[in-house]
Amino acid sequence: MRATQGDRLVVHGRIVGQHDKVAEIVEVLGADGNPPFRVKFEDGHEAVMSPGPDSVVQHKEEPKK
Repeated sequence: MRATQGDRLVVHGRIVGQHDKVAEIVEVLGADGNPPFRVKFEDGHEAVMSPGPDSVVQHKEEPKK
């Protein structure tokens, strides 16, 4: 799982009715874009995470030339 600053990390809910958690990756702490990531959630909470298999990185779109 590779990411860059500005990408979004989506952690899927593990049980029925649990919503996905979405965070912005503010810093990549691992080598070559690998975890751990420093993330900021929509509610302002920040954490350092090494995402598991229930997580997906959504890459930010590159500006069109």
